[in-house]
Amino acid sequence: MSHLKRIRVPKSWPLEKRKYRKYIARPLPGPHKLMNSITLDFLLKDILKIAKTTKEVKLILNKGYVLIDNVVRKNHKFPVGLIDTISLPELNQYYIILFNQGKFSIHPTTKGEADSKICKIVGKKILKGKKLQLNLYDGKNILVDKDEYKVGDSIIISQNKIKKHLKFEKGALIYLTDGKHKGTISKLEEIQHFKGITPDRVILKYDNKKITTRKDYAFVIEKEFK
Repeated sequence: MSHLKRIRVPKSWPLEKRKYRKYIARPLPGPHKLMNSITLDFLLKDILKIAKTTKEVKLILNKGYVLIDNVVRKNHKFPVGLIDTISLPELNQYYIILFNQGKFSIHPTTKGEADSKICKIVGKKILKGKKLQLNLYDGKNILVDKDEYKVGDSIIISQNKIKKHLKFEKGALIYLTDGKHKGTISKLEEIQHFKGITPDRVILKYDNKKITTRKDYAFVIEKEFK
């Protein structure tokens, strides 16, 4: 299906009028799952508000004015998700996508910060020639020479090169990507491992309180987002 019924759009979309129209553009298969993404069409019209119609969105995209993670995207249904960077060089505007009260929102950033991206490692794979491939949360893959990275760690990438390694360890700064504390930034205090099908959990310190949540909701970041 190329469209979604507006009333069935994921709650993470900051949709003001769910019953305004019957349908809305559906994100294409890509770096983010449906529940974790919005379309460029929705981003430009409903969040950035630099276009009023899909026709205007297509004109803007066809001119190459919009970059997602430093790549020009021209399909108005391209999926954009959490921690993705948005660059609008013609307007000198740069953003990162985060959560605000459980819904997607854009936060201004600088061109320098938009030129790099934080990516969480969700898997590792050994290829032919004993090359190690890191599988990242947004569908990207990157080859590394040394096996010094662990699933759950984050890396900062610029021009497809690793600039910094952020370890998933006690004291790490964590951004929660799901659960009832979605969008919270806090320090990691403890990692709890369980046997069987029970998911591992983490204990975080936030505002002199402790938060316990699933380990896979934890995303290591370098610093708090402004």
